[in-house]
Amino acid sequence: MNQALAQLQAARDAGAADYAPVDLDYAQGKFRQAQTAMASRKYDEASVLADESRADSELARAKARLGAARAQNQTKSQENSRMRVEMIDNHANDTVPIPTNVQETESVLPEPTDTTPPPVGGQTQPLNDHQGGQ
Repeated sequence: MNQALAQLQAARDAGAADYAPVDLDYAQGKFRQAQTAMASRKYDEASVLADESRADSELARAKARLGAARAQNQTKSQENSRMRVEMIDNHANDTVPIPTNVQETESVLPEPTDTTPPPVGGQTQPLNDHQGGQ
């Protein structure tokens, strides 16, 4: 009976009333029946009922722990989503500043350093071969 009562209390402490109310109710009902059997001096019956109460309490406690973990997971997922949206909103209008001497539609390319005209006929020479392979 003491073990059944301890398991029943552990299930309540774990939040079984919120996450596993049916299993907690079964455990409490079995415990009340066990108490009634004990009062009637039906010790074997009380022992079986106390064991059932303990088992139902353990199940209720396990379900409560699972429910609490799922709720915590859900809360963290919602917080992550909220932070993601906030981050996107905060950076939606970020721009790289454009120098004042450059217009937005203008492309600025570096000035060419080689001023020699391209070869006649559109043929090019490799960069490392200044004499045409000689």
